[in-house]
Amino acid sequence: MSSRQRTGGSNMSPGNHVQLQYEYNTDDDTVTYEDKKPPYNSRGWWYEDRSSVLLLLFLYVLQGLPLGLAGSIPMILAGKNVDYHQQALFSFVFWPFSIKLLWAPIVDGAYVRRFGRRKTWLVPTQYAIGIVMYILSLNMDKVLETKNPNIWALTISFFILNFCAATQDIAVDGWALTMLSKKNVGLASTCNSVGQTAGYFLGYVVYMALESKDFCNKFLRSVPEETGIITLSGFMCFWAIVFIFSTTFVMIFKNEKSEEEKSLHHDEDHTEHTGVIDTYKLLWKIAWLPAVFQYVIILLTCKIGYASEAAVGLKLIAAGVHKESLALLAIPMTPLQILLPLLIAKYTAGPKPLDLFIKAIPFRLLFTVFFAVIVYWTPYLKKEDGTYSYTYFTFILLIYAAHQIALYSMFVSTMSFNAKISDPKIGGTYMTLLNTVSNLGGNWPSTTALWFVDNLTWNYCEGGTSNIEFCTTATKEQCESLGGSCITHIDGYYIEAFICLILGLIWLWWKRNSVEKLQHLSSVHWKCPP
Repeated sequence: MSSRQRTGGSNMSPGNHVQLQYEYNTDDDTVTYEDKKPPYNSRGWWYEDRSSVLLLLFLYVLQGLPLGLAGSIPMILAGKNVDYHQQALFSFVFWPFSIKLLWAPIVDGAYVRRFGRRKTWLVPTQYAIGIVMYILSLNMDKVLETKNPNIWALTISFFILNFCAATQDIAVDGWALTMLSKKNVGLASTCNSVGQTAGYFLGYVVYMALESKDFCNKFLRSVPEETGIITLSGFMCFWAIVFIFSTTFVMIFKNEKSEEEKSLHHDEDHTEHTGVIDTYKLLWKIAWLPAVFQYVIILLTCKIGYASEAAVGLKLIAAGVHKESLALLAIPMTPLQILLPLLIAKYTAGPKPLDLFIKAIPFRLLFTVFFAVIVYWTPYLKKEDGTYSYTYFTFILLIYAAHQIALYSMFVSTMSFNAKISDPKIGGTYMTLLNTVSNLGGNWPSTTALWFVDNLTWNYCEGGTSNIEFCTTATKEQCESLGGSCITHIDGYYIEAFICLILGLIWLWWKRNSVEKLQHLSSVHWKCPP
């Protein structure tokens, strides 16, 4: 997930309507600041940008939808003959947001002036998402109904969707810098958080609920049926139409501001005069600035301590928890996820936003232990009819809510710090560098953790006439066909959780002081080289 750039020397933080003016002393690297209240407006400080805020929210909702659909696929695959290696392969569909830095300068610098700098990329990528979703809707149900789904086909298809969504994100990130007035540019990060959360909710929670026959029969129907209200194919077809029509509307009726208007709002944004090749060169120089390089190392390694979280949901489904029940737990979480960035923002609006980041890490590591305990005890809490009590789900909900507070504390604090240190001279590309590195720092540990669950698990074929000793996905059917059964002696998930916890504690000891030092550096340490 990305955030918006605060231009100039100010930082407007949603939820804390105070403008903080920073003054840097490059000799002793100290930072001072003073509070200045924005001009009073009886209709709200954001009222003059209301149409732009609503458009940004809508664009981020569309952006979050493919992510939500991609998030639902592993839950569907968990009930099929799919191992953790295949789940790790599919997890690559989330990587475009972690590597979009590779093509961000092209999106930021190459465009058709008459059509619009951001619409040049926004319109074709959203059309592409709509077309791909429509094509997938023609065959998706057939692909998932098979016992052994084609993981490669699914991975490539959803990778394309998320690649287009990531490209749209770059365009919208840059557009927000000129679409909003200077004093309200901080609202762009709020639109990002709220819009993406809502889009993910639609693509994941709403789909999983309406696709589940149990949920529909219990809450939405008077006469039970054998299927849900919707199918994945129908759901994707509907949103394909929404993408195509809404993109056409934006293309025709939304005009980008003229260069004169842009300069009035953002007089320090000189990206218009930076070519694509020059941007890549400048980006390379920025990445090797000592302060930036050290911060990149922190972002790439800070999430290794809780990488085992990636397998928790799949483990609960393997223990008998219905996937739609887990999806529905996100419903009460959605308002919390929308409000948390607003509530946390006031604690990250000062000169040291990463203080909250460091304080949240021990709590994230503690949840590594909590989740391992939950996974272990879940099979013992199953009722005789194979279901789980409301008390169990209430407990899971409370743990999940506390986990989201720690997660968003880290997320918002890094976004605030990224906005504080970004040099507006390079437009949205500086922010893209920091945010893609942050995303990559979360994706590579998750993919690695999923891949090694099976490698660290010890399954034995016991009983029957089979001479197979170790059970794998390939030999499980053979073992069971000869009267044996695959028994797990050591679950690799618990080994991973322990390893991640130790690595997380080592990281906290290693990098805590480095984070503190980075916050005291003056702005000159983060500026683009000449």
